[in-house]
Amino acid sequence: MSYIIAYVILRDMVSTESECERAEGMKEQVRLAVIGLGLIGLRHAEAIRKSPDLLLEAIVEPSDAGRAFAAESGARHYAELSQLFENETLDGIVLATPTPLHLEQGLAAVRAGCALLIEKPITVEAQDAYTLTREADRLNVPILVGHHRRHNGMVKAAKQAIVDGAIGDIRAIQATCWFYKPDYYFDTAPWRKKKGAGPISVNLVHDIDLLRHFCGDVTTVQALSLPSRRGFENEDLATAVLQFTSGAIATISVSDSIVAPWSWELTARENMAYPATSESCYLIGGSEGGLSLPDLRVWRHENEPDWWTPITSCNLTCSMRDPLEVQLAHFRQVILGEEQPLVSGWEGLKSLEVVEAVASSAETGQIVDLSVADSAPHDIRRHS
Repeated sequence: MSYIIAYVILRDMVSTESECERAEGMKEQVRLAVIGLGLIGLRHAEAIRKSPDLLLEAIVEPSDAGRAFAAESGARHYAELSQLFENETLDGIVLATPTPLHLEQGLAAVRAGCALLIEKPITVEAQDAYTLTREADRLNVPILVGHHRRHNGMVKAAKQAIVDGAIGDIRAIQATCWFYKPDYYFDTAPWRKKKGAGPISVNLVHDIDLLRHFCGDVTTVQALSLPSRRGFENEDLATAVLQFTSGAIATISVSDSIVAPWSWELTARENMAYPATSESCYLIGGSEGGLSLPDLRVWRHENEPDWWTPITSCNLTCSMRDPLEVQLAHFRQVILGEEQPLVSGWEGLKSLEVVEAVASSAETGQIVDLSVADSAPHDIRRHS
């Protein structure tokens, strides 16, 4: 299968003069490349080209389409990742290839000293994510996991409202991730019909990451799933109950075979490829108020919490800038050492572990306790 690769490449920091310029806060243009020019890789590449602070320097893709895109954008083209490392000195890479390639290509990047923006999920399995992230730490190479929703202005506004106490303590969240993927989606890529490629592993990691962003680490997971009604090997519906260290409880339901307007894709207006609705898919319940997303509506009783008194709402304001562009700007700051990754490799690993726990609980019918050291082969709590 052909894949397109774009990289984020920084200019070498070789001179004392350039170090002084950074110290003085001067803008430095960062050279980038993207590995994998599929749907998300192409969006990364276009966002890089739009930014005056970034340069798209290289494309790695064996297909004619990749060669043509590189020529049109003025980037150098390579058919294989190894060719890139043989001919370029790279400072950073955007890795947007299929997830099964992430471990091998991610290790190659960090061993070449390249800061890594790696699309979510970070790897197929949490153990692989641990291997990659530990190696990056050993080499002191930063990893930013591409959970771009955290960079969305709506999510930032919601997070700030929660931190500021607008709804009190979070007690519960209801999250819905329902949509209908057409048959041709599966027919064009038969691996999507196989065990392990259902909506739990393919879709749920995005929503799990946001729930962790709002509530913190997950302690226990209990889940149920139903087999695909289309006869595939995987599930097409799952529901999970998550408990957090804060004491909050979240219920989340995901399906790729339900016709409904309640999913991030159809409500957030992040990607114009999806039809937009005016609905919300997250309901966040607090001790002093409620918050829905992505409409950013905060509900509170007029004086104090009392179901007999009037309840009113107001809408928060937020930036509507493309979160992929915001994420790339943040990646630039990470490469320059001016910011820490908002979603580090360890954060990406934790979200992936919760997804694995959902799949395990759904299969066995047992509660998975993530707070017990023996429940995970990689002790990531020390990285919290």
